[in-house]
Amino acid sequence: RADRRRLQQVVLNLLANAVRFSSSGATVAVTTDVRDRAASVQIADNGPGIPVSERENVFRPFYRLAVARNQNAGNSGLGLAIARDIARSHGGDIVLGESSMGGLRAVVTVPL
Repeated sequence: RADRRRLQQVVLNLLANAVRFSSSGATVAVTTDVRDRAASVQIADNGPGIPVSERENVFRPFYRLAVARNQNAGNSGLGLAIARDIARSHGGDIVLGESSMGGLRAVVTVPL
């Protein structure tokens, strides 16, 4: 069983981040897959990405990268922490990597 509203929250957070941090004229690609008794949603963008050394840190509550620390940015540093918590509470996870468009790729996977 899954909480559809909470999983929707995860995907919407990842989409909002992709749009917010993408280059002007943002390109965001969303793909889905069902394989090996798991469903995944991949969100990729053409933004600046996240350095490999920071990819786990961004899941820590209140952690923000230097480029996101502008007080006017309107973010608290909680979105990814909450999103990962929701994914993990469903037996899944979120993994960050490099997008083929040069930005960030976020993949949320949950078992079926």
